[in-house]
Amino acid sequence: MKKLLLTGIFSVFLLGYLFAQSRTISGTVTSSEDKATLPGVNVVAKGTNVGVVTDIEGKYKLSVPAGVTKLVFTFVGFVTQEVEIGNREMIDLALEADTKQLSEVVVVGYGTQKKADITGNIASVSGKEVQNLPVTSFEGALQGRAAGVFIEQGNGKLGQAMKMRIRGASSVSASNQPLFVIDGIPVTSQSQSGSGADTNPLADLNFNDVESFEVLKDAASAAIYGARAANGVVLITTKKGKAGKTKVSINALSGVSNPTRRREFLNAEQYLSFYTEALTNAGFDQAEIDDFFGFYAVDTDFKKREVETNWQNEIFKKNAGFNQLDVSLNGGTDKTKFYLSTSSLDQNGILVGNRFQRQSIRLNLDHSITDKLKIGLNMNFVRSYNRRLAPDNEFSSPMQIVALPPITPVRKKTGQLVDETDGLPYYNPLVELENAYYKTTSFRTFTNSYLSYEITKGLTARGEFGFDMLNQNEDRFQGTVTQAGRGAGGTGVGTSRIVQVLNYTTKAYLNYNKTLSKHAIDITGGMEFQRSQTDRTESQGQGITVDQLQKLVSAPKITSGSSELTGFAFLSYFARANYKFNNRYLVSATVRYDGSTRFGETNRFGTFPSISAGWIISEEGFMKSIKPTLSFLKIKGSYGLTGNAEIGNFSQLPLYNGVGYAEIGGIRPNQLGNPNLKWEKTTQVDLGLEFGLFEDRISGDVTYFQKDTRDLLLNIPIAGTNGFATQFKNIGAMKNWGWEIGINSNNLVGELKWNTSLNMTFPQNQVTDLGGLPIIDTGGSRYMNVAQVGQPIGAFLGVEYRGVDPKNGDALYDLNDGSGATTTSFNTAFRNAKILGNPNPTFYGGITNNFSYKGFDLSIFFQWVSGNQIHNAAGLFMSSSGYYEDNQTTDQLRRWQKEGDITDIPKATYFGGNGFAGRISRHLSDGSYLRLKTLTLGYNVPSNFLKKISLETVRFYVTGQNLLTFTKYTGWDPEVNTDFLATNIFQGVDFYAAPQSKTVTIGLNIGF
Repeated sequence: MKKLLLTGIFSVFLLGYLFAQSRTISGTVTSSEDKATLPGVNVVAKGTNVGVVTDIEGKYKLSVPAGVTKLVFTFVGFVTQEVEIGNREMIDLALEADTKQLSEVVVVGYGTQKKADITGNIASVSGKEVQNLPVTSFEGALQGRAAGVFIEQGNGKLGQAMKMRIRGASSVSASNQPLFVIDGIPVTSQSQSGSGADTNPLADLNFNDVESFEVLKDAASAAIYGARAANGVVLITTKKGKAGKTKVSINALSGVSNPTRRREFLNAEQYLSFYTEALTNAGFDQAEIDDFFGFYAVDTDFKKREVETNWQNEIFKKNAGFNQLDVSLNGGTDKTKFYLSTSSLDQNGILVGNRFQRQSIRLNLDHSITDKLKIGLNMNFVRSYNRRLAPDNEFSSPMQIVALPPITPVRKKTGQLVDETDGLPYYNPLVELENAYYKTTSFRTFTNSYLSYEITKGLTARGEFGFDMLNQNEDRFQGTVTQAGRGAGGTGVGTSRIVQVLNYTTKAYLNYNKTLSKHAIDITGGMEFQRSQTDRTESQGQGITVDQLQKLVSAPKITSGSSELTGFAFLSYFARANYKFNNRYLVSATVRYDGSTRFGETNRFGTFPSISAGWIISEEGFMKSIKPTLSFLKIKGSYGLTGNAEIGNFSQLPLYNGVGYAEIGGIRPNQLGNPNLKWEKTTQVDLGLEFGLFEDRISGDVTYFQKDTRDLLLNIPIAGTNGFATQFKNIGAMKNWGWEIGINSNNLVGELKWNTSLNMTFPQNQVTDLGGLPIIDTGGSRYMNVAQVGQPIGAFLGVEYRGVDPKNGDALYDLNDGSGATTTSFNTAFRNAKILGNPNPTFYGGITNNFSYKGFDLSIFFQWVSGNQIHNAAGLFMSSSGYYEDNQTTDQLRRWQKEGDITDIPKATYFGGNGFAGRISRHLSDGSYLRLKTLTLGYNVPSNFLKKISLETVRFYVTGQNLLTFTKYTGWDPEVNTDFLATNIFQGVDFYAAPQSKTVTIGLNIGF
């Protein structure tokens, strides 16, 4: 697969130019730096398609049509220049090197820095690269676009949480998600959902408002965020106003979504045949078999084959709609600049009943009161609405409908939905979809303000205050005929949950930068305070007799109620110093001193330093002779310490719960405290090389990294004499290491342009210490993931399935005792259980090819994941050799049926337990995939036409998302992790998880 991904595709294009001759201009093009001639420079008569390319000696000859007054010279790595022709017939030109790429400004913590001067490792993604993609959250848009950044959407439900890992997982118990900072303010990114499935608060951000994303990956770049940087930091910078005429942009897109794949299940005829055999093998006679099928046929005659129900068709929505409208204004004067935008998104999910809506408005203002005093304000107000579905493990989850027999009708003759009260083996999710709702509505405010004053030249003081305020309401109603309603005596059940999160940050810091001859320094230092407070209230009631009365106020009986107030705070001091000598020698150092309320008094504060250095070798004198070929070369390295504070707010404290007996209140101990609890600490080494070839026509970087985490926060077993079973302690260690490669190239320049961007990551992960415990195994009989010393986190532990005994059709398991022997007893084999697979990829990346010709543009983006396995935990039911009544996957058709059959599917026996085990390799699959993630074809209307109708830009485009997927995984989709098991250990598990959506949209962008 790697060969497929890494093989370049090159094409040869023949470009012809047809033009009318008027006069001939000739000349030679050279480099202004070393006077070398430049072959391949594009020379075009401005306003026409007439042009030539300089030859190997840098010479050109161009016939210029009458009326043309200028020539345009363009070449990769050099500044484009327009030259007046006048009366000349010979025009020689020396092009200046374009240092824009090297002087590109990158956002870093508490400031900006020139790209060439950075000694840390920062992945930058422009907002333009991901704008207008048909996804609800920016993480989905960033997927596969940055080396060292692994992003996974666990299923196809809208608004669900997404996993982002920057250079691997560093913790067993604490969060592995990065810190997200929007316009300088750390924001709430943790799910506030009360159900078993996490939602994504980051979906509240309209990423079309984003100017750039910067991912701080190593300690040198991230240590300035100290105790929260072990998992990396994502800096999100929104768009700013620009001085000049107010520009209006209107962008509209509309499209449809469908599942990336459907699974194949037995049809009615196959189901009857399969279960006739399974029941016969279990000792049922024909009368009992007829009763079995008649029970599930519900008001129909299965013998007449009256029913053929494809249950997948009932829950997958065909051509689910997607609509988005964005309007923005950008402009201002030299003193006041503004960016104003509004957006409306409405997306229907591929599953019936799933919908996500978002409306937002943003205003970013910057004003110069004087030449030295500046103020600014960023405000973003968002309302989002998520019509949600039950978690994957609930029978009311739509995907579990596939378990129902195909001989069962969807509705009875009365028109009512068939349910388990009619004989179904399970609850019919359609009953839930038609008679219940589960919706989450949130109101979000992101705000940041600043005051900046230039004390003296090079010395600036800046103060900021911002907050992220989240108000989220979760409402759930289940009507009288639902499973919950029947459990409440045939009455409706209502649940209301309100969450309010106020997260505010204030900071003040100084920045000093100065250049003296060959010396340049840049120093930043300051303090920051953050406090977050969360208030939750939840109540549930029942007894609602009329389904139209769906609010809790209509419930005569309140069955439960709870409330919680929690929070945390950080007090921090930070400093960074950058030094550059002679534009080639670079040194940087950072330090942060963090204090957190989440840790014990003896370890409340921690210090997190880093140091890094770089050498721009291409600036040395001895490189001049090869500089046209090797245009840029830099080596760099860093070492530093970061922390992880993302645990519970009171893990260090002894906790008590309020209790009541006979209406008398009291308290009881709930948690054993640990005053010595401290941060998880990660040391990181980073070694990198950056290069540019042929005047940066090809550029790239190669990096080796190693992260070692110690003092893991684990809830470990303790002696029962304490009155508690577990206690949080700092015990354990883990490491991540690997390689990152990024390559960018301009393959074709001129009227036909082609550029390529490739990123690849080869990560490794290993648990090295669990405080004396050899393993943490909470998978039970169904799930295989463990944390085991010497293995990757979440590794699959189980028994190797060795196929079927040809004599009798019994499943065989490897004894794993060195003898090669097998057994038919799973319990016997499990005594020697071994590691069978790894849910973590060992190779992932993405490749983008962009083409443009005249007004047309085409972008093709492939993304891939390789080296990981997936555990289809639902295979225990849908591929069970007939253990339950569940409809089966079509692979069961190749089951063992007679002596001598060679197959991997055991003999079908109803409730026989043949091969029925969750922790076996039978349900493990290769999770690698290659996906055509995004394809966009656009057309820009010519400007000479637009001027006639007073427009600046008009662009039509078509975008496809997840169009093609190449994989050996036989499940719905290889990008999967079931939502109710989203922990650090439980990864790569598929339990009736919805597939990703394949979306096609058409769009129109108008600017004036």
